[in-house]
Amino acid sequence: MKTKYIAAAVLALTLLNPLNASAEGKNGVAAVVNGEKVTVAEIKKIYDNTPQINTQEKWDVFYPKALNAWVDSKLVQQAANKSDVKKSKEFKEQVELFSNDLASRLYLKQEVEKKINNNDLKNLYNQYKTNFVSEKEMKARHILVDNEATANDIIKKIKKGEKFDELAKKYSKEKRADLGWFTKNMMVPDFGNAAFAMKKGELSQKPVKTQFGYHIILVDDLRDSKPLSYEQAEPQLKGILAQEAIKGVMGNIVKGAKIEKYTLDGKEAK
Repeated sequence: MKTKYIAAAVLALTLLNPLNASAEGKNGVAAVVNGEKVTVAEIKKIYDNTPQINTQEKWDVFYPKALNAWVDSKLVQQAANKSDVKKSKEFKEQVELFSNDLASRLYLKQEVEKKINNNDLKNLYNQYKTNFVSEKEMKARHILVDNEATANDIIKKIKKGEKFDELAKKYSKEKRADLGWFTKNMMVPDFGNAAFAMKKGELSQKPVKTQFGYHIILVDDLRDSKPLSYEQAEPQLKGILAQEAIKGVMGNIVKGAKIEKYTLDGKEAK
């Protein structure tokens, strides 16, 4: 897990009010920085809302790293509050920029939400179900290494009875061996072709080479894909309708606006 994601997530949430304390930490408190409490729930919110982190690392591994980053951020924040930085011209300019940007985003969000209703969502979902074409899906695990010799050695170890997941932890370039469910066209061609030529429970007899390296594949299961449930599809359906709604909102804004644009040499821009 990359430290930059922790730092970015911490900074992104510094303006939020603390959440209710959880049972973890010391009575829900993660740290006290110069008398100011930081709750475990604040840090947990970062973890839950940052897929780059929670898909790569367990909560109990992430927490101590995030705690240190949060404490450092809180110390800087407190030092800034004691300084004259908020009186500076640069601070005021940045606040104005942030304020205008936030207002614009909230306005668009509110206008878009007005245009999205349950009937439209259900109609779009019904279209999706009608047009859905079932494909073969596979659930598989893989071990990815840089060279063919290592891959062949791992295949021999598996055939002798060593555990696939343990070998993945030891050798694989990717932390997660489990690829979940996927269709053939979701993978690069070399991987997809090799995997979908295999049967349930089968281990690749030789390494599969792609631009990422050499893969050892273990097929856990096969099935015919089914359409997502309405609940599963709803976020994507809202995203589709939101894109259309934004076009409408922007169209109305532009329609009632008087706009003059100029090129760098002062001529009227089209």
